Amino acid sequence: MVKEPIKQAKKEYYYGLGRRKEAVARVRLYSGKGTITINDKNAVEDAFFSKILLDRLIQPLKLTGTEGKFDISIKADGGGKTGQAEAVRLGISRALLEFNPEFRPTLKKAGFLTRDPREKERKKYGLKRARKAPQFAKR
Repeated sequence: MVKEPIKQAKKEYYYGLGRRKEAVARVRLYSGKGTITINDKNAVEDAFFSKILLDRLIQPLKLTGTEGKFDISIKADGGGKTGQAEAVRLGISRALLEFNPEFRPTLKKAGFLTRDPREKERKKYGLKRARKAPQFAKR
């Protein structure tokens, strides 16, 4: 049971949104040869220079056996590189679910459909950061 893809200017795509900390990634999967572009201009290798981050992006594709079947367009915004990479992974996983809902058990078991809820803790008054107190001198 495959959903109908969203149509825009005769290009069909599957959409997924991923978030992690302050990072937001909007992912579109187009049928293609496996090209990944980020923010409309960069090759993904330029944006995510670490091999670990690149592997993290492609994990859902490898797990479902769809590596090389989709051209991926990513708009990543906010946060740092690690947060963006994990947001992209969640976005790709959600887009793959839109493509084929039968991938759900596989992706769920791997933990790719769970949004990591950890956020930066707010700064408290009287402290320098969220928990760091000013230095205390007894004498």
